[in-house]
Amino acid sequence: MTLFARKMEKFADPPAPAGKARENKGWWDWGYDYESFVDVSRRVMQRRSRIQQQQVVREVLLSMLPPGAPAQFRKLFPPTKWAAEFNAALTVPFFDWLVGPSEVMEVEINGVKQKSGVHIKKCRYLENSGCVGMCVNMCKIPTQDFFTNEFGLPLTMTPNFEDMSCDMVYGQVPPTFEEDPVSKQACYANICSMAKPSSSVCHKLQA
Repeated sequence: MTLFARKMEKFADPPAPAGKARENKGWWDWGYDYESFVDVSRRVMQRRSRIQQQQVVREVLLSMLPPGAPAQFRKLFPPTKWAAEFNAALTVPFFDWLVGPSEVMEVEINGVKQKSGVHIKKCRYLENSGCVGMCVNMCKIPTQDFFTNEFGLPLTMTPNFEDMSCDMVYGQVPPTFEEDPVSKQACYANICSMAKPSSSVCHKLQA
């Protein structure tokens, strides 16, 4: 979490005065708690368009991988049923720190049933940020794009903004943003610090 936050910090607006002490922390100081991690994400969003936010996440993800990793992933995990199921199984333990408890579920893709779905019971990132735009621009879209286009393994993520759960389906090609229901999602007007209550659609999804 600290490694990811440190990478994101390079693109973030300066922290509030109360957070200045964090600027002097070294790479060895595992001082980022989850609240700080979400705060970095929020500061990355500031003054950036929807596309620019997604590009930052892509660049950060690439910077955390060794050279040639995407090409190697494509060789190891071609878009097969086995690869989709294997990555779903890995997601449960390895993404727990980011999204909270999850479980593998059976899904149907092109008429074929397979255990390549992951049900996130209540997304920790969405719950802590309380922000629709952060969920879509900093997690859903860039993660989908990264797996689909960089790794060559399609991934579709479907957040439920009513109960804050989310379904990830490996092997399923994601819709375009314009065709995705999230593009019409309203803000969490009562809990998001960046919300514009007068807007019928989250303004962070329009810029």
